[in-house]
Amino acid sequence: MKKKFKEATGNTLAPLRPHLKWLVVGFAVFISFGSIYYTNSLVDQIRVREQRQIEIYASSLEFLANESENVNFFLILDEIVAANNSIPVILTDESENPEDYRNLDRVDKIDSEDQRNSFLKKEIELMKEDHPPIEVTLKDDQDNIYGYKYIFYKNSFLLSQLKFYPYIQLSVIALFGIITFLVLNYMRRVEQDRVWVGLAKETAHQLGTPLSSLMAWSEYFKGLYKDQQDVLIEFDKDVDRLKVITDRFSSIGSEPQLTMMNIADVIDEIVIYLQKRLSTKITITVSAFPNRDIGALINQSLFAWVIENLCKNAADAMDGKGSIHISILKANEGRIAVDVQDTGKGISKSKIKNVFRPGYTTKKRGWGLGLTLAQRIIEQYHSGKIFVKQSEINKGTTFRIYLNG
Repeated sequence: MKKKFKEATGNTLAPLRPHLKWLVVGFAVFISFGSIYYTNSLVDQIRVREQRQIEIYASSLEFLANESENVNFFLILDEIVAANNSIPVILTDESENPEDYRNLDRVDKIDSEDQRNSFLKKEIELMKEDHPPIEVTLKDDQDNIYGYKYIFYKNSFLLSQLKFYPYIQLSVIALFGIITFLVLNYMRRVEQDRVWVGLAKETAHQLGTPLSSLMAWSEYFKGLYKDQQDVLIEFDKDVDRLKVITDRFSSIGSEPQLTMMNIADVIDEIVIYLQKRLSTKITITVSAFPNRDIGALINQSLFAWVIENLCKNAADAMDGKGSIHISILKANEGRIAVDVQDTGKGISKSKIKNVFRPGYTTKKRGWGLGLTLAQRIIEQYHSGKIFVKQSEINKGTTFRIYLNG
């Protein structure tokens, strides 16, 4: 059954191998940088093309303006520069006073001449930061220089947008990836829940038949062996424990009923039961602070399951020899803290994050489900928290549970 369970749930419960995760991350980073590099390459090509286009405009203006002194310079500007319908340009005189402009839509919306000139001068300062102006030299018929004009320009809207395109693209991909991850993670959790509930219900069902048989045999032996009542009493205790275990499995997947109970009394009962069934070389002690009158909202059967699991894991970690101390104390915000501390082998820091993962176990015959069940019971059914508070190799481990008071 154990082998079949692992085969059936291996893909669902086993964590993704670290090297595979890094391979996926590395591939994603490669695609991201490849996209940015390719887009930046296109941006550089378009930038060079636009700069060359402006230089051609400037050369054409310079040539035509110097071809004849009667030439209408602004007519030339209309015919040549107007052919550029995407690159924002401003034509100025030697003192950088604006004379004409193209592809600056905001300027057309300004009615006042002074405000328009003020706006253009601000644009000129911004254009200087992007590109140096192109100088147009004006000459007379004897090739004597009699003046200059300047063409200021900046990147076209398309080029500006292309700069941000890879980052927008990556943001969209990342958003889509996050949504996909959340959906898949939710579906995986739903699938896990179905596996857990199905396994628990089937286990409870399978225990039902032999449990009924044991109860019948107990009554039979009580009448047959009247001188062995002490043994039969312990036998009945184990049968009752099987009933509790069956009820626990039946409770998985159902909404548990939480009751305000004294945690110290509940844990005392668990310790009394465990102490007779663990090695005689293991001692279990319980302490409460500031007093034993500490109540919490719990489902007694399921909470007892968690404490038993932690104590049994501790006993295995100590190889049947050592001590377990359970501390109960009032924490902040009305919460109750329960610490289960052992003197076992401890857990390495690299493995602490894996202890609650389904299928993780250090035992040769372990299923790796005990701590996972404990986490589900505390966090999902009790709205609490369970984690490794402290662990040190060859010195022991402390698990902490937070409950609502």
